[in-house]
Amino acid sequence: MVGDESLVRIVDAAMAEAARKSGHWLVCRPGCSDCCKGPFPITQLDARRLREGLAELERSDRQRAARVRERARQAVGDAAADDDPCPALDPSTGTCDLYAARPITCRIFGPPVRWGSDAVGLCELCFHGASDEEIAACGVEVDPRGLESQLSSELEESTGVCGETSVALALVAAQ
Repeated sequence: MVGDESLVRIVDAAMAEAARKSGHWLVCRPGCSDCCKGPFPITQLDARRLREGLAELERSDRQRAARVRERARQAVGDAAADDDPCPALDPSTGTCDLYAARPITCRIFGPPVRWGSDAVGLCELCFHGASDEEIAACGVEVDPRGLESQLSSELEESTGVCGETSVALALVAAQ
């Protein structure tokens, strides 16, 4: 998964730059989990990364991995609502149990970013009082070379699995 590791490094570097540019406007911190709600779409590349992250968590902390698995099973069984927390979110700490393996969507939410020609929404808790110009000055391009699309196509070709899924479905598939 060398290509995915490169994608994660590129995205994380872009987000570090966005955070630097955003300064005090960006209020996202560990424990802030307002954006970790509802079943949101993720790519199959994200799903693979999450499954690998869960397997790693299983090796390092079986009890925590079991809690993640149970939350994922419940989310799939209950047909998660828009305000239900992500199964990877630890409800007692408000932090992600699979943070290192989190989907690209989770990595890029908060500051102003561009993904190709698309702008990604800002966190509504951030940038209060900022002008449109101040917000735009904090923006970064996340994947300028389209690596995620390329890696997703390669994964589809090699596995035959395509389309979007959810965090819960990805984690239940890991069982």
